[in-house]
Amino acid sequence: MERAFINSDPLEQVGGPLDVRAVVAGIPAVAKDGFLIEEVPWGRFPEGVRVQESMERLRSGDAADVDRALDMLGGLCANDMRAAVAPAVPFLLRIGADPQAHHRADALAVVSAVARWRHHGVCTRADMLRPRYSGDEWGFEVTGYLGNWSVEAARDTIAADVDLLKALLDDPEADIRMDTAYVLAAASGGAQVIRDALHVRLDIEDDPTVRAGLVLAVAELARARHDTRALEWTRSCWSDRTQPPEVRVSAALGWMCLSDAPVPDELHAMLDSLATDETARVMAPLPWMRAIEGSDGDGLRRCLRKMLHPDAPDLEDHWDPWS
Repeated sequence: MERAFINSDPLEQVGGPLDVRAVVAGIPAVAKDGFLIEEVPWGRFPEGVRVQESMERLRSGDAADVDRALDMLGGLCANDMRAAVAPAVPFLLRIGADPQAHHRADALAVVSAVARWRHHGVCTRADMLRPRYSGDEWGFEVTGYLGNWSVEAARDTIAADVDLLKALLDDPEADIRMDTAYVLAAASGGAQVIRDALHVRLDIEDDPTVRAGLVLAVAELARARHDTRALEWTRSCWSDRTQPPEVRVSAALGWMCLSDAPVPDELHAMLDSLATDETARVMAPLPWMRAIEGSDGDGLRRCLRKMLHPDAPDLEDHWDPWS
C-alpha cells in the first residue's frame, strides 16, 4: 500500500525511508544493471504502484508495452508527480544506453522530465536554463511530496551514471546524442567531466541540431554553477563568423541566460541575420525548444521574443502544452 508522504516538517524525514534521494542512492548496482525492479520500494511514494506496473511493462520487451509505460511515466512528471518516477531513473538510463531497447530516446526524455521542474513555457533570460527546486527553494508536488527531493534524486542519479551517458554522446543515432546532452545538462555533479565531454563531441559533431543542443547543454550546466568561463565561451561562439548559424544562435541564447548585461548591438544584428526560419527549423527538435514552443510550434521565435523584448505581452503565456 502506498504511504502518504509527510504531515510534519520534511526535514525530519531526511535520509529516511520516505526520502526518495536516499532510496535511489541505495539501489544496488546489480539491481540497476539487472533491471531488478523488485529491489525498489515503489509503494512508499505516491503513485508508486502504478509506476511499478509500468516498470514491469518496460521489462517485457514488447515495443507497444514499452511505449505505453513511458507515456504513463512522462504523464506523471507532467502532472507534478515525480516522486515514484525518480527511482525509475537508473533503469531508464540503462534503457537509453541499450542499443537493442525500444524507445530509447523516450526513456531519456522521461529522465529529463524528472530532473526538471515545471520548465514548460519558460523562456526568459533569468529562468530558461535555471534549475528549479534543486537547492534551498521548496516546491511541493500535487500529492504533497517535497518535489525538491524528486528532482535532486534524478539529478544525483544522472551524475552517478556520467560514464554511461558520456558514451551515448557518440551514439550513431542523432536523437540519442541530442537527448543525452539534455540529460547531462541536468546532472548535479561531475560538471568538469561533462563539460569536457560536451566540448569534445561538439568539435566532431556533424548534425546541426545536435550541435545546437551541445551548446545549450554547456550553458545550462554552467548556469547551475555560476561558471563564468561558459559566459566567455558562449560570447566567443556567437561572435565567431566561422561558426554555423545554429551554433551562433544557440550560443547567443546561452549567453543571454548566463548574463544580465544589456544585449549588445552586435548580438542583435547577428540574430537578425541568422535566426531565420531555417535555423528555427533546425533547432525545433531540441528539447529546450520543444519545452518552450507555443501553439504555433515555433520555440526559437518565442524564445527570442521573450529574451529580447521582455516587456512585450506574450499571447502564448496562457498556453498549456499538456492540455
